[in-house]
Amino acid sequence: MQTIIANGYSVFFNEFIYIYLNSILDKDVYSKLFIVVDSKTSEYCLPNFIANLATEVPIEIVEFESGEQFKNIETCFEIWSAFTDLGADRKSIVINLGGGVVTDLGGFVASTFKRGIEYINVPTTLLSMVDASIGGKNGVDLGSLKNQIGTITNPNAVLIDTNFLTTLPQNEMRSGLAEMLKHGLIQDKSYWDKFKNLSNLTTDDLDTLIYESVQIKNNVVSQDPTENGIRKALNFGHTLGHAIESYLLENTEKNTLLHGEAIAVGMILESYISMEKSLISKEEYAEIKAVISEIFGFVEFSQNDIDEIIKLLIHDKKNEFGKVQFVLLNGIGDIKINESASNELIFKAFEDYKV
Repeated sequence: MQTIIANGYSVFFNEFIYIYLNSILDKDVYSKLFIVVDSKTSEYCLPNFIANLATEVPIEIVEFESGEQFKNIETCFEIWSAFTDLGADRKSIVINLGGGVVTDLGGFVASTFKRGIEYINVPTTLLSMVDASIGGKNGVDLGSLKNQIGTITNPNAVLIDTNFLTTLPQNEMRSGLAEMLKHGLIQDKSYWDKFKNLSNLTTDDLDTLIYESVQIKNNVVSQDPTENGIRKALNFGHTLGHAIESYLLENTEKNTLLHGEAIAVGMILESYISMEKSLISKEEYAEIKAVISEIFGFVEFSQNDIDEIIKLLIHDKKNEFGKVQFVLLNGIGDIKINESASNELIFKAFEDYKV
């Protein structure tokens, strides 16, 4: 697969990633290499990654516990402290090896340590390959509120090795599909159509779909790097999806959802709102609901759950002047940004979701 050129960096795939990485590490410009991993990628991905490195640059491994609950400023403090204790300086480089939590948090740590040091993302989950590692968004959660603290700072490169996907459980693979479905819905109907029947999907097909998904995200980000306009399209499904994810994270008696699982719910709900505002047809909504629910099933919400989720919408990052703003579909393959929806309409979306 050909390299994709993004804003100030490139996305390399499979056999090209170690050629690129070893070439830059061989140039004697870095004092130390810090590889940030969580406990899962340390076990399942790090040994193979290290085996493919050919460098004399000193390597330090910095590990933190796996899970969204550790994507916080306390973990950042521990990593900043580890960097300091291990002699990191402004000529050090960070490699974030892991899923979305690792690339989000590792990018934030690198972009703020000593006012910013260089970093590279090596995503190991489907979701991080097609979404989290691309576009320069870095951040951590504030309590249960998603990505409230962060920066937009581009990596030096993104290195995608799809062999890492063999280490993933099925639910993690399914989680990544949500962002790929989203990319089709917001910009490319023909790409969306490819997901209507996943039963015959081969490994080569998946590699191609990942590549096309990265192209779609990169195309959106390139037009609007700092999210003042069209980049907001990438938040389709995320206004309600993030609120659902946050609510379940802060309620220990509830089963949590992976990011993509929550976004899948959000996409169905926000598609319903799009239909009710006459932006998509009933047939388009029925198709979206059927395709997504076939992959993800349904999540049960009580009336109290819905009330609390709606309260959390006020914290969404797209909000302006205290107003909740949605990204809605304007037909499959197109969007409208900065759209409003009444609480009554949101309740109706949840009611329809239950059916």
